[in-house]
Amino acid sequence: MNRRTGGVRAALLLALLVTGSVTGCTPQEEDSGSSGPDAKAGPALAAVDALTVKGRAPKTGYDRDRFGSPWADTDSNGCGTRDDILKRDLEDVKYRDGDCEVASGSLAPDPYTGKDVTFVRGRSQVDIDHLVALSDAWQKGAGTWEPSKRIAFANDPLNLLAVDAGPNRGKGDGDTATWLPPDKGYRCAYVARQVAVKKKYGVWVTGAERDAMKRVLTGCPQEKLPTGGSPTSAPGRFHAR
Repeated sequence: MNRRTGGVRAALLLALLVTGSVTGCTPQEEDSGSSGPDAKAGPALAAVDALTVKGRAPKTGYDRDRFGSPWADTDSNGCGTRDDILKRDLEDVKYRDGDCEVASGSLAPDPYTGKDVTFVRGRSQVDIDHLVALSDAWQKGAGTWEPSKRIAFANDPLNLLAVDAGPNRGKGDGDTATWLPPDKGYRCAYVARQVAVKKKYGVWVTGAERDAMKRVLTGCPQEKLPTGGSPTSAPGRFHAR
């Protein structure tokens, strides 16, 4: 065998090793099952195990005012939190005056139903939902927080989403065990956001809630855990009971 022939054979062998032909494992076979129940836990699914599991505390003492004035401008950008979320989540946004107070826009689509919903200020079918409801948080740790933490929680963009008012009002203060968005295609992202919020603020979950979170996220094990939002303490100029 001459030197040139030996070089060609070496190159072919290297190519076979790279493509997996020598072992019989194709790239498709390596990827198979990556979304099944036995797949390695992605960030959101893995984070469920980091949440504290406890029973729901009494709702005694809960009041919306314990989380401060609604839609406080905790990020000090000159706009209330509600308008900040409308600007972030709506399309074709128009303002009443300047670039703060949102007059109209559209959810295209609404994450909870998958349908387009029109927003018109004063007669809107759009709500700003707390993905982790304030009452739910109150019964799972927030009742003992400092007021500044409750204010931050109520205005954190990580925990807020513009949605169709109908399903949102049907949700009430339900957690993952008792309510999920009608649009099944959004459930993974929805639950991942709830996990992220509860992990960030140290809100605990019930056993049934943890199991429900795992059931949803096992179907999408690579769902990422959202990050960001506001600091967990509001500026000192804000007050709550």
